[in-house]
Amino acid sequence: MAGPNGALGATFKIVRILQTISLIAIIGMAAYFISQMVSNNNAPSDVLVGTLSVTCIAVLYCAITYILYLDNGLPYLITTGMDGALLIALIVVAVVVGKPLSYLNCKVIGSSSVSQSTYQLGLELKKSLSQEGSKVPYSNWIGANKVTCYEMKAIWGLSIALCILFAFSAICSVCLWRRSKAVAPKSVEG
Repeated sequence: MAGPNGALGATFKIVRILQTISLIAIIGMAAYFISQMVSNNNAPSDVLVGTLSVTCIAVLYCAITYILYLDNGLPYLITTGMDGALLIALIVVAVVVGKPLSYLNCKVIGSSSVSQSTYQLGLELKKSLSQEGSKVPYSNWIGANKVTCYEMKAIWGLSIALCILFAFSAICSVCLWRRSKAVAPKSVEG
């Protein structure tokens, strides 16, 4: 028997799969940005390193709890607490990643209306990139070009979606725990 049957069990499995897919997408994008920074001899942004750390831990947690669920060995109450802790961590990621992004319009990056600010950004990035081991500020990195802007907005959107998914999986875990604690009816043998 692979986990509790019914809609609640199926919902828990689907949510875990969606969480894992979103986390792997964030890991790929954040790791790509970090590799770009490192290849330019710059220290990676603390925001991206933090995002990568939280998502790596979360994807490992999702894999372990999914396997335990399938083997009927998942401690639902502990899972609820861990889902809540990861929810808090992902809220922090969403806020830190999204704070400067919320003011940024990716469509206008590179257009003539923002040519002066783009020029100043280019000078600042050039100055940062010319100093080996220097750290490129996150707020400058996200505005470097349209692709970077859109990819960071994707990370932000996925982290917000993960907040919803982890809240939902915590609720599912509580419901599964309550169902597992329900007293089984006694069989009466005649």
